[in-house]
Amino acid sequence: MNTPMAAGRETAGGETAGGAVKGIRSGPVTAWLEAHVAGTTPPFQFELIVGGHSNLTYAVTDAAGRKLVLRRPPLGAVLATAHDMGREHKIISGVGRTAVPVPQALGLCEDDSVNDAPFYVMNFVEGRVLDSAEVTARFLPDLDRRAQLGRSVIEILADLHRIEPDTVGLGDLGRKEAYLDRQLKRWRGQWEKSKTRELPAMEESYELLLAAKPEQRYTGIVHGDYRLGNMLSGPEGSVEAVLDWELCTLGDVLADVGYILNNWAQPDDPKGEETEVAPTSIGGFPSRAEFVEAYAKRTGFEVDNVDYYRSFQYWRLAAIVEGVMARYLKGVMGGEANTDVFKQRIDRLADSALRLVRSLG
Repeated sequence: MNTPMAAGRETAGGETAGGAVKGIRSGPVTAWLEAHVAGTTPPFQFELIVGGHSNLTYAVTDAAGRKLVLRRPPLGAVLATAHDMGREHKIISGVGRTAVPVPQALGLCEDDSVNDAPFYVMNFVEGRVLDSAEVTARFLPDLDRRAQLGRSVIEILADLHRIEPDTVGLGDLGRKEAYLDRQLKRWRGQWEKSKTRELPAMEESYELLLAAKPEQRYTGIVHGDYRLGNMLSGPEGSVEAVLDWELCTLGDVLADVGYILNNWAQPDDPKGEETEVAPTSIGGFPSRAEFVEAYAKRTGFEVDNVDYYRSFQYWRLAAIVEGVMARYLKGVMGGEANTDVFKQRIDRLADSALRLVRSLG
């Protein structure tokens, strides 16, 4: 069995030549943790966690072996509203009042003098991030446990979407209406700011998505990046925690359904698809059709026109990944990445978006 790490991802160290960890001012952060997180014992060990391509996540271990997780923005210039630590802290604090499993929020620091940027701290949750078919095969070799995990993923998403935001202090998280209008405008703008080249499939998909936009019927908390790669899974086939809430907002909850279906691969999917190495591609999980049926049954929602939401999410994700690639090219992500791989993925996402939106009746 793989050893669980903070936030479920392997640590990369991230130390500079002097022994410090890039993105962490050890002295001031240590003092802040002592003052604001009860029960911690300095000194602390900080390690950058591999896996995130946006906000940076660190494993924090104190002298007594207690584990925490610290989140902060990237290290350089970023898009203005994409890395709000206070907002992310507020979201997990609110959702944490419900049955939806999230790490417990332990503290928020908005004083830039401590670590050059705001950050927040949450508790460590045991579990494994299933971000590929290979990891899934090792961690969950039993088909019944994969099926159970799939049911857990569906039930948690349905439960999240049935939360009334006002009851958990999230009613002011954002506008509830016109979600697709807002998202299309936002990610169109982000694409224009971040793009490194022209991509005709992105332009055509945008125009067709605007023309085919459905009416918003179900409004609630939208995670924005709901997939197995952003969850901690347990060895018995359970979701221990849902992570990475930075894109969460209020709006059309069916957007989350379209998003996870794009990452919910089936063994018989054509080779070369975006989902080819997705964590569910090895089988044992509910099919996409079974996913939609179970979600609809638990929520009471009608989940038709799901291909629109899938197309929208391919297009949106292409814009997001382009932004991530642009930040790597600027050297503000705390590491390096193969940008050719990023470009290939963005091309596949844009092509998938265009194929699906063209297929709508």
